[in-house]
Amino acid sequence: MDDLLDDRDSWSGANCSVARAMDIVGSRSTILIMREALFGTRRFDDFVRRVGVGEPAMAARLKELVTAGVLERIPYREPGQRTRHEYQLTRKGRELLPVITALRTWGDTWAADDAGPSILATHRDCGHQVRTTLRCAAGHDVDDADIDIIGGPGLLRSA
Repeated sequence: MDDLLDDRDSWSGANCSVARAMDIVGSRSTILIMREALFGTRRFDDFVRRVGVGEPAMAARLKELVTAGVLERIPYREPGQRTRHEYQLTRKGRELLPVITALRTWGDTWAADDAGPSILATHRDCGHQVRTTLRCAAGHDVDDADIDIIGGPGLLRSA
């Protein structure tokens, strides 16, 4: 790890997965839209009301999330009404659950007011709170001090 990190200035940010993820979900409103989608929100007006952004901004953000493959538009029609669309999470979108859970847990610990967090996510089977955990592919829980940063197949070097 030390050799790669010591040589950090030679890395190119052009193929950075964190930067690319932030291009898709890096705005406050997008994270809140994803929170709502993961809570089950589907309809445009509900997103506008629950996230607290204007309709033009919401329409633009939802369009970006559909284009990115995080949400999909599904037509529906209530009796006597015109066809509308609701938004459903794709697999790509559902896989943001650990990210949103980690942000919520961090916020519960470091940013909640004195009364505590406004919601709790609990495991339906046992009732304990749900948290994120760093775990290697072999199944071991990993502490931040036990992580090595190594070059991956897509590491680009700066010229």
